[in-house]
Amino acid sequence: MILSTGRKYIFVHAPKTGGTAMALALEARAMKDDIMLGDTPKALKRRHRVQDKQTRGRLWKHSTLADIDGLVPSLDGLFAFTLVRNPWDRMVSYYHWLREQSFDHPAVALAGQMPFGDFACAAQTRSSMKASPARHYMTDAAGRERCDLYIRLEHFDLDADPLWDHLGFRQQLPARINASDRVADYRGYYSDAAREAVSEACAEDIDRFGYAFE
Repeated sequence: MILSTGRKYIFVHAPKTGGTAMALALEARAMKDDIMLGDTPKALKRRHRVQDKQTRGRLWKHSTLADIDGLVPSLDGLFAFTLVRNPWDRMVSYYHWLREQSFDHPAVALAGQMPFGDFACAAQTRSSMKASPARHYMTDAAGRERCDLYIRLEHFDLDADPLWDHLGFRQQLPARINASDRVADYRGYYSDAAREAVSEACAEDIDRFGYAFE
């Protein structure tokens, strides 16, 4: 996450959507008072600035708008945006990323024990995905969705124009940052059952952003 009062924007980093690349691009033009939460170089250097802040939720790389309630007096006037990604592709990346992790978390354990198809169909996975559509990250502590721009990763050049208009400059995203070790074409990972499981769990985002299994 990056919150810039100087440039009047807030970038919310939803997991496995290309957000690290976006954070690095924005970081390259960061202002001295920008608040950064994450694991990019400048975010790590500035982490101490928020250590004593009392907020509604956890301050970390994937904080939601509700989580950061209390970080600044108000979010009014900030251009709020995030990235979204084809849910079938995102699930594949999520699974492979989990299999590379060693921290104690139910999803890490589940991915380590199951082949991809079983993981995608597992009740725990489906419940987690259904509970965290893009809207979840962009809903504030008062329960109000406040997103000025959802940028589809697959159509970045088209969708990002309103962001560049707001900032007054354009940035190029670095390629393949934090990429999972996987085959690029997600379709080969799917059985009919796994495809349908993602379709049901992520129905909100699929419908809202026009995604399809293609």
